[in-house]
Amino acid sequence: MHRTAMLRDPRTLGLGIALALVTAAMAFEPLTGIDVHVHSFPPLHGDWAPRVGPGTWAAVLIGVLAIRHAGTFALVAPWRRLLTASFVASLAWMLALAFVDGSDGIGVVLDGDLEYLQTARATTDLPATLATYVSRIPHDAPLGNWPSHVAGHPAGALSFFVLLVRVGLGSGFAAGMVVVLIASTTAAAVLVTLRRLDAEGLARVAAPFLVFGPAAIWQAVSADAMFAAVGAWGIAALAIAATSQRWWLAWSLLAGLLLGYLVMLSYGLPLFGLLSLTVLYLARSWRPLVPAVLAAVGVVLAFAYFGFYWWEAIVVLRSRYWAGIARLRPAYYWVLANLALLVLSAGPLVGAVVAQAIARLKQRTDGATRVVAWVTCAGIAMVLIANLSLMSKAEVERIWLPFVPWLLVGTALLSPAWRRWGLALQVVAALLVQHLFFTTW
Repeated sequence: MHRTAMLRDPRTLGLGIALALVTAAMAFEPLTGIDVHVHSFPPLHGDWAPRVGPGTWAAVLIGVLAIRHAGTFALVAPWRRLLTASFVASLAWMLALAFVDGSDGIGVVLDGDLEYLQTARATTDLPATLATYVSRIPHDAPLGNWPSHVAGHPAGALSFFVLLVRVGLGSGFAAGMVVVLIASTTAAAVLVTLRRLDAEGLARVAAPFLVFGPAAIWQAVSADAMFAAVGAWGIAALAIAATSQRWWLAWSLLAGLLLGYLVMLSYGLPLFGLLSLTVLYLARSWRPLVPAVLAAVGVVLAFAYFGFYWWEAIVVLRSRYWAGIARLRPAYYWVLANLALLVLSAGPLVGAVVAQAIARLKQRTDGATRVVAWVTCAGIAMVLIANLSLMSKAEVERIWLPFVPWLLVGTALLSPAWRRWGLALQVVAALLVQHLFFTTW
């Protein structure tokens, strides 16, 4: 009877499905012999490389301290101290994991041939670059094509790294540290959002899971981690606008500017519109919608003024995408393998979280539980739409970083027993992935 009850528990079912997805995705190529066209250990874009390094002991120590104390601290700490602690702990956890590979864990990734920095260093006239940006997306561009990451993202991403170069932060290590510092604020932005939606108690419960998990491996130093922070603060500003009586217009405009810039960072992140509407619905205020949309459109039009037309670029990019390795990656594998990568990035507990959030939403719960369930389900919807678009076959361990924290807020819906061992599972998963695989982001 007890075993039957466990099998009917959505959390157990969700966790089981998540682990089964990872197992199946890893076993597919060795068992079938079908090349899924990714690095040596599908579905991860990385290589099997067991190792320890300078950051190993720091990462283990931080992980142990998190398992023992993070949950209690998050429940009792003054709010501002909790926000500060979430930043400091995120920074320490990311750096410790990255330094398993020494300083190269920070300094090498963004210097790669496919990344932004080499192009940013060569950019002497940004307006002229924006004017020719779309014409250089195709493989056969007359002026030479952009590297993969530059071509695969709107011009806002390259512009960010051009700015870093201009202010003297253009080395791989310096740019990497900037990305890590920005990424370390993501958890705080999510916590602010939940508190403004009257879910502070559950925000505190979720806080350790927003900081400690495998996502930190790719947050240091993938540019997508910076995208995640921009999106999180855009949503936080929107939540503040929707729940404020004074200065609501200023917060609405700030939200629009941040979310508009988010659209200029990645073609998949207009999906944050779903999360934005969810926040306004939960706040029971649509007042910020029009000014936020106008500000967001203003950002897109500002880039258009200099010659980068987002709506033209995405059409050209789609042609390049399907002319490249994407046409060789079997969709029937990657539709499921992408979800396995999400489990590896967000942590195995995400399976239980997704199942529990859907179950709670069906129960039509009220109050803070309703807020967390809706936010988590908005995260689920963004992932599913991104997956079914087939524009992200592989590499979503970094591409979907902006969606991960909004899924993990659902950890607050789990029981205390599940959270106690669940945080340990997340920490151990992060340590294993970082020490067993050499990821290339």
